[in-house]
Amino acid sequence: MIHRARHRSIVLRDLKRGLRREEVAILAGISTDYYVRLEQGRDRSPSTQVLVAIAQALNLDRDAADYMISLTKTQQAPWSGRARPRRASEQDRLPSGIRELIDRWNDTPAWVQNRFFDVLAANALATALSPNYAPGSNLLSAAFLDPSERERRRDWEKMTREGVATLRALAGPDVEDPRLAQLVGKLSVRSDYFRGLWALHEVTHHKGHVTRLRHPQIGDLELRSHKLAISEGDGLTLVVLHPEPGSRSAELLQLLGNLSASPTATTPEPEGTQSTGPENPSPLHSDS
Repeated sequence: MIHRARHRSIVLRDLKRGLRREEVAILAGISTDYYVRLEQGRDRSPSTQVLVAIAQALNLDRDAADYMISLTKTQQAPWSGRARPRRASEQDRLPSGIRELIDRWNDTPAWVQNRFFDVLAANALATALSPNYAPGSNLLSAAFLDPSERERRRDWEKMTREGVATLRALAGPDVEDPRLAQLVGKLSVRSDYFRGLWALHEVTHHKGHVTRLRHPQIGDLELRSHKLAISEGDGLTLVVLHPEPGSRSAELLQLLGNLSASPTATTPEPEGTQSTGPENPSPLHSDS
């Protein structure tokens, strides 16, 4: 377990980005000695005004500044208005009706996840896109440890880096949460790449983006991803994927829906889609 004060000192050291302590202190309007005490975790209750000044001195973006401030404050961090997340035991209660809602979306992949990327519910089309989009899976573990998931993601490097930064941001000050410790511990032991990303202390929050997938049956898709907070479930997020209307990805997603609804049907070769079998392996790195 990392003590919150020690964790904060680690973050301050990593965020200096080449600035000397004296330079950060001058820019923030505080003494060098006081900044050193903060960096070393010897002062555990700096004012919000001081933390904001340090964030500005370090030229942090909003997500990084809120994250740094959340490590010392139990109230809401300034600028974002986001409240401190509750513990996992309170988050994992899926509100009644959400599962029924997404199950009715036959042409829209959707699932519900908590702040640790544990999947709590998913509809059939999401699971057809990837077997890891299913209840009981953890999307971060799958991304780093499941080779088949890496092959499906044409944007694997970008996705994993953003995923780790999002995990750190959503965990906030709850650095001693048992679920967080279990997940980070497992991935740190089994993935050098994860361990390196976690050590960067990058933070970001859920943002809409384009997900680039390579499906073994239907080929390459580009789907817009939107993450919507579920107001009835603290810390739960509804993730929805959808293609550009009238696009090739829309046609392929409809085809995948038909295939998943008829599991005994023979898989047709989508028009204009090249085989992605073993004789034509998918690259791990592609345009993002």
